[in-house]
Amino acid sequence: MLEVGKAGSAGVEKGVLPVLRGGAVVATVRASNWKEAATAVVGDREWLFANRKRELTARWAVDPEESVRLRARQTSFWKGTWEVDLGGAPLRRETVSFWKGTHRYSTEGRVVAEVGSTGGWSPRPTLSAEDSLPLEARVFLLWLEVVINRRNAATISAGAGAAVIVGGSS
Repeated sequence: MLEVGKAGSAGVEKGVLPVLRGGAVVATVRASNWKEAATAVVGDREWLFANRKRELTARWAVDPEESVRLRARQTSFWKGTWEVDLGGAPLRRETVSFWKGTHRYSTEGRVVAEVGSTGGWSPRPTLSAEDSLPLEARVFLLWLEVVINRRNAATISAGAGAAVIVGGSS
């Protein structure tokens, strides 16, 4: 199982999220605070993650800017479903439990990966996946979960702010 660690922990520099397997760092992600973008280091390869034309994409840092190796796009806001292409391996992200924050990635009815969280006050995504799924694909799925969690938190904050404004205008 992989887990997104706390930024700046496990021996990585401040502002960097470690990706951990059994407490050992297997990758790092430096996520932007202002836009849906990140730089990930998996092994000796640097990946660039970005939001481009309503898709979340990944490419090697040395690739031309218009190239895409991995991609994900939301297919239903209400159901929380996404279609993910991991370099020719299409997956569908579905919610297992809204309350527990668990999701699964499947292809042709076969579950390939499952996402959970560490729990607590600041939950961070975890990912259990088949061994056949490459590490860079797993790191991309974890970053996708970080982005989705940020979007959900922003939606909740906006809704709460609107409720306060509406409630306070009597």
